[in-house]
Amino acid sequence: MSFYIGREASKLWKRICAETVTEINLLAENWKYILGGLICQYIHGLAARGVHYFHRPGPTLQDLGFFLLPELGLDKAYISETVFSFIFLSFILWTFHPFFVKSKKIYTVLIWCRVLAFLVACQFLRIITFYSTQLPGPNYHCREGSKFARLPRPDNIMEVLLVVPRGMLYGCGDLIFSSHMIFSLVFVRAYNKYGTKRFVKQCAWVAVVIQSLLIIASRKHYTVDVVVAWYTVNLVIFCIDKKLPELPDRSNGGAPLLPLTKDNKSKEENLKLMNGNYGDSADWRPRTQINGKVMEDGNVVHVEAVINGS
Repeated sequence: MSFYIGREASKLWKRICAETVTEINLLAENWKYILGGLICQYIHGLAARGVHYFHRPGPTLQDLGFFLLPELGLDKAYISETVFSFIFLSFILWTFHPFFVKSKKIYTVLIWCRVLAFLVACQFLRIITFYSTQLPGPNYHCREGSKFARLPRPDNIMEVLLVVPRGMLYGCGDLIFSSHMIFSLVFVRAYNKYGTKRFVKQCAWVAVVIQSLLIIASRKHYTVDVVVAWYTVNLVIFCIDKKLPELPDRSNGGAPLLPLTKDNKSKEENLKLMNGNYGDSADWRPRTQINGKVMEDGNVVHVEAVINGS
């Protein structure tokens, strides 16, 4: 028994080491996109804190969701945050599962490049909308009489540039549209496309719907903030996903693509050409190579360099 456990532990360690080397190589090619996405997360937090200085508490606006959903109350406001935290942490753990699970389908670095691209685009639109019009926050700490409803004038620039977790929890003014819904929808859409468990996909969508209702019932956002997030995030992902190169499917033995660089695209095209797979199979036409030129129906469509001695 101990021998079997030791052998399995050895296999797991080798798998983790091999996966780490692969992901480090991918990170070396794509670190600029990961770093840029993380910097944009800070900028988004900075913008959300900045709009808090302009927030002015006032009467809660008339809202259909507030009329239909009973108010949970301040003592139960943690429920929506618990659901969001579960979705957030579950997705992060899933993106790192290739390090531990034998049947893996994604590369961690490449999936985060894609996810960060979705988040940055959605958050850029969100910053534009909540700076365009500041609505009185419906949350309890944003109402008249709360010490968090208004931020005092900063004494120095560091007070503005320092984004702390407490400021994110007690922010006001960054309403349209919901940041919680951005993260949840992006994560669920990513798993829905690259995940393998159908039951988990169904549960994830149910969790996002429940979270939407809880956000409104907790009075953290107006209904419009949640509704706008639902169609905006899905449309943004749909448009950007069409522009980005598809991720390789590891379960089919696909080699890692290193997207977003001209050199890598050229290498990919050359590899397809050498393997005889250039272009879609449905659009295939006879091709011939003459003197280093690829001919299609008598026309030159691609020029390959002639490598001597190969």
